[in-house]
Amino acid sequence: MSAGKTDLFRERLDNIINPRHSLVRLAGVVPWDRFDDAFGGFFKPVGRKAKPTRLMVGLHYLKHIHDLSDEEVVERWVENPYWQHFCGFEFFQHEPPIDASTMTRWRKRIGPEGMEEVLRATVEAALRAGAAKPSSLERVSVDTTVQPKAIAHPTDSRLYLRALQTLVRQAKRHGIVLRQSYTRLAKRASIKAGRYAHARQFRRMRRELKRLRTFLGRVYRDVGRKIAGDDLLEGRFAHLLGLVERLLAQKPKDKNKLYALHAPEVVCISKGKARTPYEFGCKVGIAATNREGLVVAAKAFEGNPYDGHTLAATVAQATALSGVEPERVYVDKGYRGHDYKGAASVMIAGRSRGLTPTMKRELKRRSSIEANIGHMKNEGRLDRNWLLGHAGDAINALLAAAAHNLRLAINALALLLAWILASRPSAHAKSDTWPATLTPGASTA
Repeated sequence: MSAGKTDLFRERLDNIINPRHSLVRLAGVVPWDRFDDAFGGFFKPVGRKAKPTRLMVGLHYLKHIHDLSDEEVVERWVENPYWQHFCGFEFFQHEPPIDASTMTRWRKRIGPEGMEEVLRATVEAALRAGAAKPSSLERVSVDTTVQPKAIAHPTDSRLYLRALQTLVRQAKRHGIVLRQSYTRLAKRASIKAGRYAHARQFRRMRRELKRLRTFLGRVYRDVGRKIAGDDLLEGRFAHLLGLVERLLAQKPKDKNKLYALHAPEVVCISKGKARTPYEFGCKVGIAATNREGLVVAAKAFEGNPYDGHTLAATVAQATALSGVEPERVYVDKGYRGHDYKGAASVMIAGRSRGLTPTMKRELKRRSSIEANIGHMKNEGRLDRNWLLGHAGDAINALLAAAAHNLRLAINALALLLAWILASRPSAHAKSDTWPATLTPGASTA
């Protein structure tokens, strides 16, 4: 990235790209300067120079707009001059700007609080592009959805086998000699349990599960005896042994069960869907403008709270990110008995008394948030979260919401460009730039 410099042997990107491209238009409405002020405190002025903030934010925007992984977005960035221009580069680059793992470390350093600033910038960009009106921020629809975690379907046999294999592998890594590892016998018992379950021979299946649980318990106690008195080993095994102890103690009907060793924060949420009765992940509260569907809040919650008990936190985040406190909040019947005590009026679906024609019309539009959530899941990586821990749940939800807002801004800019070309037939022949009287962000009509 260079500040307006020229190069004798390289052509500038703005001379070879189409200025009417959607990403070129979008780059003109995103407030990039605010990220340097917001994230400057996370980096110390010593050591190796940090990567440009616009590059890191732009890569995360592109990742969730196009539903890509960290590796894929870095690989495609090298091939796409419009992506490089969107991230602030002035000359075409032939090498990746970063390693894909840098995105992981950057997200961990910024945290969910920093990602809220990333979402706030997309709200402002959408308003500049005309995707939503500022008055629409006073009318929001709120709903919850499940953000599934990237885990295998949890079964007792799989959990027992994975816990045993992980415990044995950790013991070998630290030179602990076990009496018996049981890895071969446990794998065989797990296969049998799955076959018996498929054949509906549940008595035999339970026998194999009991055998697996016995194997895991023996290894767990053996490791505990071998590391007793060694503070260093006890500290390294504390987390894993705690998870194994929790797994051995849980019962089929317990509430806070362990569903994945690498993601102990996952909870089982029942949404009443015929195709997926149960989903494993976390609950996310979404707030979007009632008129255009601009997402102003994406709050991830720990555990499985009642929908009504998430309303106050979701509306508080929407107020903080948009800078406008909603006057009316539209929710479904699952929010009866909510915990919100603010100044906004909460309109619950099914209400008919005391409503003006405008309120009735907006209450009917409440269900449009379901379509917005569907777009965020199918196009913005909200349907399967690969990020680690509770912080990863919050970060992924915020980035999926940010990508949804940018897609709305892109569509609004495309409509504006089509209107300009239709009203000025000679604009294409005269200039490839925006008219001086109608630059991006100059009008939000």
